[in-house]
Parts: sequence; structure tokens; C-alpha cells
Amino acid sequence: MYNRQRIEDDCLSWDYAFMETPHINVAIDELTFSLFQRPLHPELFQIYSQRQLKTEKYEAIIWVTGCTHVVSVFAGDSCLTEVISAPGQMLPHRGLIERFQFRGPRSHKCTLSKGVSYMTDFQVEKMSANLYRQSHTDLEHFARNRGVFVKFPEQEDGGLQPFCYVD
Repeated sequence: MYNRQRIEDDCLSWDYAFMETPHINVAIDELTFSLFQRPLHPELFQIYSQRQLKTEKYEAIIWVTGCTHVVSVFAGDSCLTEVISAPGQMLPHRGLIERFQFRGPRSHKCTLSKGVSYMTDFQVEKMSANLYRQSHTDLEHFARNRGVFVKFPEQEDGGLQPFCYVD
């Protein structure tokens, strides 16, 4: 069984007073997707926001780490952790199932022991400034009821404010 409480305690005690500026101005094709069959320690990341979701079948811990994220899902004694990371992010090799760069559309599916399955699809979409602003507004509104939305107003460029939304 994974020590969920230790991860939660570490995350809750994180010192937010000394946060660095997040990696915001990163091209999509520089981001890396990693999937681990284990939880990762919060001290590996600069966590700007967190949420925890508990259901009868699973528990999820979501960390927004700039315009990237870490999502750990626990079901019984199994754990899967999805990481979207910026260049230079130090990540362990232990428990790594898959790692790839965001270059074009991508689908990934795997079935692990004990019937645990994982599936994801990625597609990069270029937007006009107006569509970006509207998406920002819509997702910020939607996040009031669901998901995690973190904006970075100090990084605004040309009237466009970076944000991270995880649902």
C-alpha cells in the first residue's frame, strides 16, 4: 500500500513563499509526457495548486506545477502517475512505463496488472488570440464546479494570460 498520507502531508506543508516563476513560455513540442506506476514525491515539483478527489473506486491527487501537471491515481494497492513536464524537470526512472515528447497527435493505452487500464489522447491546437481568451474564460468558469484552474497573470504577454486547467 502506498503512503498517501505522507504525500498529502508533504504537499500541504509546501512552502509557497519561495516559489520560482513557472516555466510558461515553453513550446508544446518541448513538453514531455511521462507515465509512472508509482507515486512521485512533491519535493520534485514546484506546486502552485492541488486538489484531491476521492470516490468509492479510486483516489486522485492533482498538482498544478506551472503550465504542467502531476496526476496520481490510487486504486487499492495500485498507483499510476501522469506527469506533463517542462524541459529540465528532474524525474525518476524507477516505475517509468512510458515517456514521449508532444509532437503531433498521440494516443496511448496500456493495461497493467490487476485490471488497471490507462488511456490518453493528445492533440495540439493552434488558436487565434480571441479564441484563446474565450477558452480561458470558459475553462475558468467551468472550473468553479469541476477541475483545477490556475492562472499566471504575472506572465501575461500581449494580453494573453497563461493558465493550466486539469479536469
